[in-house]
Amino acid sequence: MEYQTIEDMLDRANGSVYSLVRMAALRALELADGKPPLIENPGTDKVTSISFKEIIAGKVEMKVVAERRAKEAKEKAKKDKKA
Repeated sequence: MEYQTIEDMLDRANGSVYSLVRMAALRALELADGKPPLIENPGTDKVTSISFKEIIAGKVEMKVVAERRAKEAKEKAKKDKKA
């Protein structure tokens, strides 16, 4: 796994290290249960590595963060439409 700092991933977890680790662990459990990965992987990566790669790629993020991003995008589109 390529090196990524925790600070680079905190935005996806609403700024919480605890939430980041919990999110990665839950996703790793899903992968271990047979869910397909959301990114391409060589097949030799462990499920924890894959889960962090998915977080880095922006494929997995907290629901709160996803809802906030969607709301911001909607407001921006509405603002751009008025302009």
